[in-house]
Amino acid sequence: MIRKPAVAGLFYDSNPDKLRRDIEHCFNHKLGPGKIPKLGSYEKNRIFGAVVPHAGYSCSGPVAANAYYEIAKNGFPKTFVILCPNHTGLGTGISVFTEGNWETPLGKVKIDEEFAKQIMINSQLIDSDSSAHIKEHSCEVHLPFLQYFSDDFEIVPIVMWMQDMESATDVANAIVTTSKELNKPISIIASTDLTHYENQESAQKKDALILDAIANMDEFALVDAVENNNITMCGYGPTIATIKSSRDLGSKKGKILKYATSGDTCGDSDSVVGYCSAIFE
Repeated sequence: MIRKPAVAGLFYDSNPDKLRRDIEHCFNHKLGPGKIPKLGSYEKNRIFGAVVPHAGYSCSGPVAANAYYEIAKNGFPKTFVILCPNHTGLGTGISVFTEGNWETPLGKVKIDEEFAKQIMINSQLIDSDSSAHIKEHSCEVHLPFLQYFSDDFEIVPIVMWMQDMESATDVANAIVTTSKELNKPISIIASTDLTHYENQESAQKKDALILDAIANMDEFALVDAVENNNITMCGYGPTIATIKSSRDLGSKKGKILKYATSGDTCGDSDSVVGYCSAIFE
């Protein structure tokens, strides 16, 4: 099975050369890391997970580049487990894409079929359901950033419609158990944007609570912030699961790399979306 790109030409450029230039622009942007990293030799047990935004590259790309700068410097593990929210309503509660390849303008990325099938055995909630992935953008947009540096990696894409603490805990436990059983180095990517469609001041105030919880690797504070402040963070479940699995794999701290809003990158401060890049190391 080949999963064709759903948002090439919309969230990022469909022309490979233009796409590479756009990625370079994200790295060199004033809100990006300021330079393009060289891909390092993989350093095990340094970066266990990351939080990365998933909007169009013109808006969230520079913020996302901060996470990919650190990931590329650290070198790529064999497999990236990419946890995403479900924006389409398609598929089951928690859906993994189990076989084949995902295609972008930069080529094909192979699914880690062994990991994807084993994680279903280790989870009470994860199902094999490709329909949840066909139109979902929140995993796809991360792939060109990774492909810019290498084609020597595989992915396990998981879409979470169910994002409560119990569901996220099940996903985290399944990730950790599967990684240890297969003795396979992984890095987990939580794909999420933060506050949606509020003014700049309101978004920054609310998102500060989320950033605090991520930096402290406190999933309970994260849920409290979302629920008690009506924060429209679309991927809080993937973020909870990434915090938990990163900690269980050995992470000691969270590090916020960059926060900005679409008002900072795209100009409209009356209705913004918040973006954060962070790593768990």
